Amino acid sequence: MRDVRSDPELQELVRRFVAPDRRYLRLGGGVLRLNPVERSAFVRDLAQAAHDITPAELGILFEGGWRERRTAAWLVAVAHRTEFRDLVDRLLLASAGPYAGPAYCVALAKFGTAADAELLSAYLDHYLPRPDLDYDQAVVLGTLLYLDETLGSAYTTRFLAPDGPWDRWLEARAVEALDPQSCRQAVQQLIAFADETAEALALLDCEN
Repeated sequence: MRDVRSDPELQELVRRFVAPDRRYLRLGGGVLRLNPVERSAFVRDLAQAAHDITPAELGILFEGGWRERRTAAWLVAVAHRTEFRDLVDRLLLASAGPYAGPAYCVALAKFGTAADAELLSAYLDHYLPRPDLDYDQAVVLGTLLYLDETLGSAYTTRFLAPDGPWDRWLEARAVEALDPQSCRQAVQQLIAFADETAEALALLDCEN
């Protein structure tokens, strides 16, 4: 992992793409709390960043901490850079740091293929049997439900079977039940924001 405190190249990329308007903090639930004027400006600026950043620069951001990785994953999602699918998958499955998992899920949802659904299924196979690891199980399930809906697939069926992996995970954690459809709706709101930004990016591409 590259440390922004001692890496001038990463520092410059953070200055350009991660830090403006505290972008790294807003990418997530924060974007849903913006008022219409703030949302429009944020969409425009994020689309511009997705337009300007190069694949090599994205690769460097993915080598940074959670702030850099979260931002990079959103830029990948907006620009539909499927060449980063394997890297996003590895980072999600590794769960080596906090706060970036939902951004990886948005990227995989935006790619939107059966391959992405299979990656999310592999995550659930690995982490639902581990209730001691409270990572991104809920957002991953919500993303997989979203892909089932868009693809007409049924990847979540085996996870949501009565007394199946999802129910056992919730029971072992001894917390209130998490409604799978609520998980899907939360993810869908983030994907709608990514879609809006992708449309703004398409307009920028047409202008250049």
